[in-house]
Amino acid sequence: MEKGNLILLPVTLGEGGLQALPQYAIDRAQELTYFIAERPKSARQFLKQTGFARSLQELHMEELNKHTPPEDIPRLLEPALAGHDLGLLSEAGCPAVADPGALLVRAAHQLDIPVRPLVGPSSILLALIASGMNGQQFGFHGYLSPKKQQLGQELRRLERDSGRFGQTQLFMETPYRNDALVREALKHLRPDTLFGIAAELTLPGEYIKTHPVSQWREQPPPSLHKRPAVFSLLAR
Repeated sequence: MEKGNLILLPVTLGEGGLQALPQYAIDRAQELTYFIAERPKSARQFLKQTGFARSLQELHMEELNKHTPPEDIPRLLEPALAGHDLGLLSEAGCPAVADPGALLVRAAHQLDIPVRPLVGPSSILLALIASGMNGQQFGFHGYLSPKKQQLGQELRRLERDSGRFGQTQLFMETPYRNDALVREALKHLRPDTLFGIAAELTLPGEYIKTHPVSQWREQPPPSLHKRPAVFSLLAR
């Protein structure tokens, strides 16, 4: 029996971001019956937002998140093994980047299931290309420590590595702690280090700025409380 495909479906980065999705990706999602989602409730809301033509009750939707035991992942791929195309929906814009879907994609390769990625918004890449920093060498570090002392140490380490390798460093924070992270960054980073903020990307409240730390200290950014954001730095 021919195996189905694992379709990596992009989603919006928040409410009001549907215009950032290519129509062919929306059309492909509407053809599917089997899905794996990080949060089924928000996945159904997303499909409804795209104008999904069929009843959402007809869909077969399994859950994959950071709590899913690794031994359960092959079971999630059973529809593809039975010949059905299977869609992966993330909470992160593009599946499998800073996302538990990466383990599913790896398992699909191990089972020789074709993987088909579709184009869509990645907050990490959008933040990088909008930062004006080095797009030839960069690293993404996910979430930094929420503890002040460790956060300061991590920021200084990223700055040292950036200066040593000429590498743009990207990271993020839980939205309700964004303002605290910015305060610590402006406290610990050198005045001439470039610091970039990219918040609510592709959404109506989009905010993108890059300045030296010294300029941020004179003109602090607006409140980023509960606004999804990606931060970047480049030592000079």
